[in-house]
Amino acid sequence: MTQPHPVQHCPSATELDDLELLVSGAYAPLTRFNAPDSPVTIDLPAGEDIVELVDPEGLPLARVTAATGEVEALTHAQYGPFRRLHLTPAQVREQHAGATFVPVTDALSDAELDELRGLGRVVLVALNGTGTADLSPVALVRATLAAAELLDDAAVVAVPLPSHGDADADHALGVRVLENYAAGDPVHALAAPGLVTGLRPSSTNEAIAAIVEEDRPAPDEVGLVLFFTGLSGSGKSTLARALMDRLLEQGGRTVTSLDGDVVRRHLSAGLTFSKADRETNIRRIGWVAAEIARHRGVAVCSPIAPFDETRQQVRAMVEAAGGAFFLVHVATPLEECERRDRKGLYAKARAGQIPEFTGISSPYEEPDDAAVRVDTTGRTIEDALDDVIEALHEAGFLDLKKDS
Repeated sequence: MTQPHPVQHCPSATELDDLELLVSGAYAPLTRFNAPDSPVTIDLPAGEDIVELVDPEGLPLARVTAATGEVEALTHAQYGPFRRLHLTPAQVREQHAGATFVPVTDALSDAELDELRGLGRVVLVALNGTGTADLSPVALVRATLAAAELLDDAAVVAVPLPSHGDADADHALGVRVLENYAAGDPVHALAAPGLVTGLRPSSTNEAIAAIVEEDRPAPDEVGLVLFFTGLSGSGKSTLARALMDRLLEQGGRTVTSLDGDVVRRHLSAGLTFSKADRETNIRRIGWVAAEIARHRGVAVCSPIAPFDETRQQVRAMVEAAGGAFFLVHVATPLEECERRDRKGLYAKARAGQIPEFTGISSPYEEPDDAAVRVDTTGRTIEDALDDVIEALHEAGFLDLKKDS
């Protein structure tokens, strides 16, 4: 009898990093997920005995036994920047035995480079896992390669050691990973900090400084998602449109509107207004917005987005893409929204003709993490827009003039 194919699951970025290090032997003697007192965990679909882990493109990487966390490797990741530098400890020992191993989590400073020049042959271990370095994973490796060019005899290895939110546990894992790569050769911890003043490296090397500059844009250059949430009739779409017009009038940034109704016609056609489909619609908006932010554009979104969990998922997507998420809660009260009711939706919802209508038969979870809260009751759009513009200015994202 043919065995059913396991359910497939795409892990989070942190879990994918952990999977690579478990399979490569970098975490040895740890070889499985969810071991007692270990930060190396994975959240698997409930009710499954065996789960097949796939990368974001759907390539099967491994199978995990849910009860024990045991991992059966199927293949390794095929693509990704600097994949050629993702060596296993065994490969590194074969190629670089006798070197001094140096963990790197930031752009190297002049002082650090001087420190390394006295060590002879070195392997710079770029710890570019999710959340470990301030630089993006790609920029960290680029900056480390640029530093290696300035040393007499240096190689670079990329190790995706992620952060798990526990400083002590992460430190212990880092020590273990370096010991596995060094295999008895010396490990040298840098004494000098990589940065001096804020976000600029203390390096006069133009190549390193340019990489950091590119990876850490000023707030008014970073990709930005302006996410308006509020009840139907709150004024969020009108406010979002007014802000977008102001951005286009000023120029200097690419601006894309992801309005709820427009998105439903083009991106989410076929979805119903069930809770599940509405949340899928928001996640689709979030994914597109995150890609816009990845390329330093501005995305203006104005869905109802009533549930905090989904808004947090969108925030996470945007931040993972290197963008900024600016949440605007258009907090016009239900009574005022219902009084306006230009589309007659509230009346239909009260009559039971529209099921799961936000504010009537489905809840709206007010955000407690909004960057600005605006009530449009009794106010002109220009007046309400000034509140948003002022908050954006204070955050350093945009420098827009208020209407005089």
